[in-house]
Parts: sequence; structure tokens; C-alpha cells
Amino acid sequence: MTTPNAIPVAREKVDFRSKLNDVPHKPGVYLMRDRLNRVIYVGKARDLRKRVGQYFMPSRKMTADLKTRALLDSVWDFEWHTVNSEPEALLLEGRLIKEFRPRYNISFRDDKGFLLVKVDLRDEWPRFRLTRQKNDEGARYFGPFAHSGALRQTLTFMRKTFGVLTFGRGNPTPRELKSSTYQVPMKLNGITPEEYRERVLRACELLAGQSREMLAQLEEEMKAAAAALDFERAAEMRNMLDDLRKTTKPMHRYTRSFGHRLGGAIDPLADIAALAESLQLGKPVRRMECFDISNISTTHIVASMVCFIDGRAAPQLYRRFRIRTVEGQDDFASMAEVVRRRYSRILREAGENARKPSESNDPAVDYSPEFSQEEPTDAVPRVATQHASLPDLIIVDGGKGQLNAACRELRKMRLQDVPIIGLAKEFEEIHRPGQALPTLLPADSGALRLLQRIRDEAHRIANSYHQLLMKRRMGESILDDCPGVSSNRKQLLLQRFGSVTRLRRATAVQIATVEGIGVKLAEQIALYLAERR
Repeated sequence: MTTPNAIPVAREKVDFRSKLNDVPHKPGVYLMRDRLNRVIYVGKARDLRKRVGQYFMPSRKMTADLKTRALLDSVWDFEWHTVNSEPEALLLEGRLIKEFRPRYNISFRDDKGFLLVKVDLRDEWPRFRLTRQKNDEGARYFGPFAHSGALRQTLTFMRKTFGVLTFGRGNPTPRELKSSTYQVPMKLNGITPEEYRERVLRACELLAGQSREMLAQLEEEMKAAAAALDFERAAEMRNMLDDLRKTTKPMHRYTRSFGHRLGGAIDPLADIAALAESLQLGKPVRRMECFDISNISTTHIVASMVCFIDGRAAPQLYRRFRIRTVEGQDDFASMAEVVRRRYSRILREAGENARKPSESNDPAVDYSPEFSQEEPTDAVPRVATQHASLPDLIIVDGGKGQLNAACRELRKMRLQDVPIIGLAKEFEEIHRPGQALPTLLPADSGALRLLQRIRDEAHRIANSYHQLLMKRRMGESILDDCPGVSSNRKQLLLQRFGSVTRLRRATAVQIATVEGIGVKLAEQIALYLAERR
């Protein structure tokens, strides 16, 4: 394993024109490397020779923007990898950008992956749903799919052709049972779950690319429609065929074994083992939780907590916070608040579970921190066993200030033995409690890339939540100028309808049901909002 203080050795610049002669005219991806052999850019191409050759044309620097010029000045070498098609190149490009995190790439750097289709055959009425993470080993997944638009059209086709449920959860709703969309040849309310399962299996065959006969039949129908001069119908069939072929075309999924040919790939288990070794934790860090603060303005200061299990994101465990006790932009105090709220809740829930009488009628014990007399070293494994929610590693986005604020709160809750670090973004310095100097990991370290993926995901969630609240605030501000609507009435309206969008859809009679809103004022509000759509 590379030691944390290892220094990469500079290499000689290659002869680009000579190397270009070996690049094939095939689809694939290319990687640009700097003098320290670090990947600084990843791109895809339908024709690798033409695309890569454009970078090294003599006139390119003269016409390129500043970013491209800086990239060209930094390139010392490049490599390429061919694939079977352009969609495969897109999938591989996204995977490699997440892996190497090149400094000149913008897209694909967060933890958001390509779309997958999930169907859980254990359900009584299985549904086809879209997801970006494989979180349930018992479900069946199809994908990833490079063309999201074509995939959504394919799901629509499946719903109408096979009569299968898409999106949503649970058993079919009364509306779905009566809908003519699912009449193939009988509505859902006329068949049993076993008969419905046969529909699901046929739809699975389509997604798995095993329904060539159906595609051939659709093509015949398209030709028949064109021959009958029904060109609108023929065009619809043509577009549907195109979407189905994009979705069902066999593609290489690029597992980790392929990535090893590139000199490194995302291997979550290897990364968490490397992280545990780098931080000398003594055990694998199976569960990690990372906190980030977003205080772009003092209007809405928010925070996020993302959770990774076994090196992979677990979105169902994410949490979002609105800062309640901090005035102004104070990252340290904000970090202290969210850490306190997160883990005090876990301890409180663990205490409530511990106080419940057991099956053997043993007396209930109060394990709340303020009443506990056990040693802190004993508290952590007990709470972890009872509630299974304490992480193996806590990560805070920031330097010593944020780390110290979080550590103070953990000590108050007697959780100081839970490992915690701070990751400072500018130089990717890892700060640890009680250590004056930060730890620096090599840029190509799997441990560092794992920390970066977690930190960037926390940053994305915090920023998206902040943007959502700002968007809501802008929408709600329209009521500030509405005649007769005071601040108190505005709050009552928003509490009753939830948002201005829903308030717009409400009738004057419905608005008048809000306390303090008369019929006349309700009519004025409805008219005011209708005129400002």
C-alpha cells in the first residue's frame, strides 16, 4: 500500500503525434494524465482517433477557452479504451469520472449514478420502479441505462403492452384497478396476483433483451401504418422502436474486473479496508456518516447527513436539517447543533428501547446518558448493539474548527470513543482529534477517493435542500403583496395548503375554510393568484 507521505515521481512527456497513430477509429473513452501520472480528464468519443486528435492540433490552443488551454498545458500522456457502442462509452465515462475524480471534469462527480430498473418479485403485486442504487439484494435490477428518456418511454410501453404497474409502492390503488391502461386483455381487478406475476415476467424478458419477436412485430406494424398512409402512427411506432432498441440493446456493464485494467476502479470493500488502515482504526468502517453545512445566505442555513454502508451510498438513511439555534453564518455552531441533534436522538431511542420490559419480565433500566453510570467505553458497544445506528466513522466537512465543535458535542453525550475526522476541502487534509498536524493521503488512494465521494454527496444534498427552501421562499413571497393577507394569515394559508402551488389550485370556497379568511377575502386571494400565474 502507498504510504500517506509518498511523493509521485514525475515522468517524461510522450510524443503525442506518434502515439495518435495507434488510436483506433472506434467508440470508447480516453484518459488524460499529468506529469505525475494523475488522471486529470476523462472523455468519451464515437471515434477515438478523431476526438483525441483534435486536442493536439497546432491551432487548438489558439482557439480554445482558458480551461481547455490549462488542460492541454497539463497533459503529459493519454490512454484510451475501446467499447462496443457510444452508450457504453457514456456508462464507462461516468464510472471512471467517479473513480478518478479528474480536476478538469465537471459532470458525474457527485454520487448520482445512471438509472436502473428495480422490480421486487417477492411483493404480491411487483412494480417496476426507477432507482440509482442497488440497495436490496433480494430484488431484481436491470441496467444501468445510458438513455434516461428512452428508458422512461420503455416503461410507458411496458405499462400499456403488458399491463404491469410502474412507480408507486404496494398493491394497486382503486384507480389503477379500474384503469384501462392495464387492460391486457383484462383489467387488474379481474385477475389474481399469480396471473399478474406472469405479466411481470414477460416484461422482465423485454428489459433483459429477450423479446426480439416483439420488436419485429412492432416493426411490421410500423411498415403497415406507413403503407396505409397513416404517417403519424408510423412515426410514433418508429420512435417507440428506437427507444426500445436503446433500452434493450445488450451492453457491457463494466464491473470492477474491467476497471482493474485501467489501473484502479471503485472497489468499496477495498477502499474501506484502506481507509481503516490509513486511519489506524483497527476495524473496518462499515457504516460512515458525513455532515455538511450549507449557509449560502443567512435566510436558510441547512445541513445534511449522508450515510454510506460498506462503501456505498444508502440514500434511505440520509437526513436533512434546518439550523434552529444559530444566528448568522457560524459553521462551528451549526455543526455542533446537527451533531447534537443526530446522536442525541439515537441515544434517546436506544434508551427508550432499553426501558421496555423484556420477554423474561426483567426490570426495565433507564440508559439515558444523563442517568447512566456506566463507563463511556462500555456505552458505545451497548448502544450500537441495541440500536445499530451508531457509525463506525463520523466525517465532518471542514477543518479543525468544525471537528472540535463536533467533538465537544460527542463528549457531552459520552460518545467520544466513536471515531471522527474532519476533511478540509482545499488541500484534502484529514484532521483528527488530539493531533496537531493533519494527515495527507495520496491523490490516487482508494481511501481518499472514498472520503471524497462521501463528502461530495453530503455537499450535494445540503445544497439541493438549500435551493429547495429558497425556491419555496420565493414562491411564498407572492403572498406578501396580496391585499388583506397579513403575516399571520399567510402562515395559516401555508399551513393549511402546504405551498403556494397547492393554494393556486384551491377554490375560493376551500380557501374560506381557513381560520380568519372570509368568503370575500378568499375570492380576492384566488383572483390575485390567478392573475399572477
